[in-house]
Amino acid sequence: MTSLPTPRPEIRDLPTYSSARTNGVRWKASSNEAVTPPPASVLEAIYHAGSNAHLYPDVAGRDLVEALAEFLGVSSERIAVGAGSLSVLEHLLLAYVDSGDEVVLAWRSYEAYPILVKLAGGTPVTVPLSVELEHDLPAMLEAITDRTKVILVCNPNNPTGTEVDEAAIRRFLDAVPSHVIVVLDEAYREFARNDVDGVAFLNDYPNLVVLRTFSKAYGLAGLRVGYAVSGRDIRSSLAAALPPFAVSSIAAAAAQAAVRETRELAHTVQSTIRERRSVENAFTARGLRIPDSGANFVWLPLGADSVGFSEFCLTRGLSIRAFADEGVRFTLGDREASQALISAYDEYKKD
Repeated sequence: MTSLPTPRPEIRDLPTYSSARTNGVRWKASSNEAVTPPPASVLEAIYHAGSNAHLYPDVAGRDLVEALAEFLGVSSERIAVGAGSLSVLEHLLLAYVDSGDEVVLAWRSYEAYPILVKLAGGTPVTVPLSVELEHDLPAMLEAITDRTKVILVCNPNNPTGTEVDEAAIRRFLDAVPSHVIVVLDEAYREFARNDVDGVAFLNDYPNLVVLRTFSKAYGLAGLRVGYAVSGRDIRSSLAAALPPFAVSSIAAAAAQAAVRETRELAHTVQSTIRERRSVENAFTARGLRIPDSGANFVWLPLGADSVGFSEFCLTRGLSIRAFADEGVRFTLGDREASQALISAYDEYKKD
């Protein structure tokens, strides 16, 4: 019998990146997507870009890079774009992490982090969150060894929504050795309570990389476009690792239009924050101690009830994201979905 090729052990042993079931779901609140489609100007840009879909996009997304440079007030030589910030992070790790290198990250944090680290051949070193479900930055500093190559900080953190303030980040960056890359993942920055801007730190910390995305506040999750801002040396290595044509012409056009839609962005953010406040108040009134969220989701620390409650919500047409024995994450935006969540919780606890 002919044997098939065997994958690398790192691939064979990887956990599966899972997603919530959505069959029969009326309200999908499990993936942190925007609940409304892009504004008309963005849809128009998508339509016009589609007329050139038979042509390759620019190899490095230069028009988008220039638009982002103007938007952020930085040199275009600091920006690299890719098919979502997750893809940009993947290629950053491929550029810098070698077999045996360590990557320090908080846990629980974004579940894709350890998967990407292992794909790059590195070893994830997880540091538990604090009792407040925040990044324990002093403990992360203690986890640094001579094998540490990268540190990942998700701010606001997915899935707990907790934030690290500017002073704490600066103290942390001051203490990290300059040869260790710090990745500040700001996928949810637009919704944050603290006005932390990682890009403003770049001149002081050449080992810093800031990740951002158009998948959340800008509502372009289906087009997959994100970017990194860093020093020129790191950006050059990252650009070399990224595949050519990493961002489609349609995604690039949509992103360029989206950064000009400041009024629409403000409306999306403010409506999400109002809904966040409403949901937080509802569960606080029910005696649940939930962390303040700086994202477009809330974290309910339900412990052993997490999976059971998630399954119960599905019977009510609502999908949420469960993390076994820890909690559930609920994406904000739809008032009816919020009311369905609260009603389901009341029913679940009554039963």
